[in-house]
Amino acid sequence: MKRITLLGATGSIGLRTLELVSGFPEEFAVAGMAARGSNPELIADLCRKYAPAAVALLEPAAVDALARLLPAPRPELLSGIDGLVALARDVDADVVLSALVGGVGLLPTMAAIQAGRTMALANKETLVMAGRLMTAAARARGVSLLPVDSEHSAVFQCLVGHNRGDVHRVLLTASGGPFRELPKAKFESVTVEDALRHPTWKMGAKITIDSATLMNKGLEVIEARWLFDLAPDQVQVVIHPQSIVHSMVEYIDGSVIAQLGVADMGIPILYALTFPERRPTPSARLDLTRTGPLTFESPDPDRFPALRLARAALEQGGAAPVVLNAANELAVAAFLERRIGFPEITQSIERALAAEPPAELGSIEECVEVDARTRRRVRDWIAARSGGRS
Repeated sequence: MKRITLLGATGSIGLRTLELVSGFPEEFAVAGMAARGSNPELIADLCRKYAPAAVALLEPAAVDALARLLPAPRPELLSGIDGLVALARDVDADVVLSALVGGVGLLPTMAAIQAGRTMALANKETLVMAGRLMTAAARARGVSLLPVDSEHSAVFQCLVGHNRGDVHRVLLTASGGPFRELPKAKFESVTVEDALRHPTWKMGAKITIDSATLMNKGLEVIEARWLFDLAPDQVQVVIHPQSIVHSMVEYIDGSVIAQLGVADMGIPILYALTFPERRPTPSARLDLTRTGPLTFESPDPDRFPALRLARAALEQGGAAPVVLNAANELAVAAFLERRIGFPEITQSIERALAAEPPAELGSIEECVEVDARTRRRVRDWIAARSGGRS
């Protein structure tokens, strides 16, 4: 029985993971769960069904609400970022699956690594912000970092059984999002509803907006650089609207190995939980006779500057990726709240990168400081832009 601590239990990845736990009751059990706490009723239902030993909620008020919903005996209830860190570090688990959205996953993920827990990573922002520190800590503790994102899981699968030194480059595929063919002149009129209409994947709001700007792919470039110990120019992006090829690895002899499958996050989640083994699943099967043509094209850096900004942050290193991620989170939230327009997401990120002087980061605490400073800066800009509404 493999015990799982699930960070981000109520998001799309978390709920899909819990479905898999239910589908394999003799293989998996839930040791701990964490969430932001916006839906205490859902968390209470999950506690009754999966009986975790401990639950951590980022919002302290949600802990009180959960306590009222769960009669004794109940799981140990923890609150705030310290509670998430304690859950990841102290709850006895075989694997910690980090599916929190954004920089909030940074400290709990590092705590789990330092505790020697195997990490299944769906929280790409942690490696964006602190890739060098995270991977160094994982090496020091002998911790495996198993990718859950479909693209990175695809790369991981294409690497199994091969010499990493034979890799020429990695090709991350992107659907292109809902605006792949939209002229740049029309980006000003993009609505929240337009941007949330992803053509192939059903995801949370933040990652869906990131897919619309292609920032999601920019973050994945940085994540791949650290996960697979690649030079920045070894990670390339190709637009593949059908979302059948999830990513590819090109080797030095010119051979390209690709991982294909239906658009179902259950496949990479289960692979991370059972690696190096596989399990049969009831997922739909890929029928290449029905997919139609598979097409590939280069991303347009003029219409989608997020990729350029992410690459610039990766090349600069140090504080720049932290700034990139923090500014993006604030700008995406402001767009979802209809306080800024769609093009202002990347404009805010570019402004934030220019405002932060280059600096190397020697600790997680320094990452947290840069993150907080950037968030204050961008929050002030957006408040001024939207007439003082914060």
